Amino acid sequence: MGGLGAVMTLVLLGVALLVSGLKILREYERAVIFRLGRLVASRGPGIIYVIPFVERMVRVALRTITFEIPPQDVITRDNVSLKVSAVLYFRVLDPNKATVEIENYLFATSQLAQTTLRSVCGQVELDELLAEREQINARLQGILDAQTEPWGVKVSLVEVKQIDLPQDMQRAIAKQAEAERERRAKVINAEGEFQAAQRLVDAARIIEQHPVALHLRYLQTLAEVARENNSTTLFPVPIDLLSAFLRKS
Repeated sequence: MGGLGAVMTLVLLGVALLVSGLKILREYERAVIFRLGRLVASRGPGIIYVIPFVERMVRVALRTITFEIPPQDVITRDNVSLKVSAVLYFRVLDPNKATVEIENYLFATSQLAQTTLRSVCGQVELDELLAEREQINARLQGILDAQTEPWGVKVSLVEVKQIDLPQDMQRAIAKQAEAERERRAKVINAEGEFQAAQRLVDAARIIEQHPVALHLRYLQTLAEVARENNSTTLFPVPIDLLSAFLRKS
């Protein structure tokens, strides 16, 4: 009976050992398999089997990862000190490369994103950084994607999140914006005056060609003044009396 019990124990241990090799991977997971230290084809998703004591499995997630780049101290090309933060979106395309080519792709990608953000923002001026964020985002994404491609990582999007300016620089930008608004208001006012003067010149040319229009305008003015309730006294003067002065002018 003792020998039978030992056999049963060995059988149960063998079954448990075989069952321990069964693994279940989610749809967004892949298993990187090392067989006696050598890399073999990745497996998953679903139910896979890892040979105990022979193969070792490393789980790698393929979902897009959102990483917030902390504020970085940046000095722009026009010597303005500020802090810039951004958001990085990336995912693993090749789980084998992400495991073999780099020790920790999450840490490596985050460090690369921070240094690249400082480098790119330091190469542009403040006005360009504030007004051309789309171009800067595309430039950051292109640089990071090229650097992480050997690791099997795809950087899909980089967005500059926030730009913290010093208080004195914020006041200077506010004054500049106010001066710009005043300049636009003066230009619009001058443009209106010019258009009004041009219209008056056109009207004068028409009246010069048709003197009757001046009589009609005179009568229209009398009608407008008489319509109001006031104590204004009008003395109509024939327009013909003014014709001599008009001819001299």
